[in-house]
Amino acid sequence: MTLAERVKQLQEIQAKLPDTLRDISKTATMRAVEKAAELTPPTQNDLSGTNTRTGELKARWEWDSTVEPMGFESGKYVTVLRNGAQYASFVNDGHRMDKHFVPGLYVNPYSGLLEYDPAADTGIVVGTKTKYVGGEFMTDKGIEEYQKSLKDILDRKITEVMK
Repeated sequence: MTLAERVKQLQEIQAKLPDTLRDISKTATMRAVEKAAELTPPTQNDLSGTNTRTGELKARWEWDSTVEPMGFESGKYVTVLRNGAQYASFVNDGHRMDKHFVPGLYVNPYSGLLEYDPAADTGIVVGTKTKYVGGEFMTDKGIEEYQKSLKDILDRKITEVMK
C-alpha cells in the first residue's frame, strides 16, 4: 500500500469515526445494562427479600437506562445507566435494618408466604435478625462492564482498521 492510499484510507476512517464511536458507546452501555440486571436480585433462583418476586428492580435497568447516545457533549457521547425504582439505591448500596412494626404484614397460614394487606388487622415486627443488609453494587459493576466493553470493542475496531 502506498502512502497516498494509506492517507486516503485513514481519511475515510476519520469520516466514519463519529458513527463508529456512537455505535461503540451504545453497545458498551447495553452490556452495562445487561450486567447490572444480571446482578440484581433475584439471582440464581434466590427469591428471598421484599419485591424480588415481581422482578421490577431487575427490569427497571432496561426501562430507565438510555443506551442510545443522546448527543455529543464536550467531546463525549452521553448514555445513562439508571434504575429508577424507589428502593434501588438501598439494594445497590446496602442499608441498615432497624427493628420496627409493619401493620398489615403477616405470614399466610396456608401458603407459609409473607404477605401484605393494608386492611388486615395484624402486623409483624421486622428487622430483628439482621442489623445491616450489604449492597449488591450493581451500578458499579455495570460501569466496570461498560469500561471493559468499551476498551475491548475499541481495541478490536482499531485492529480491524489498521489491517
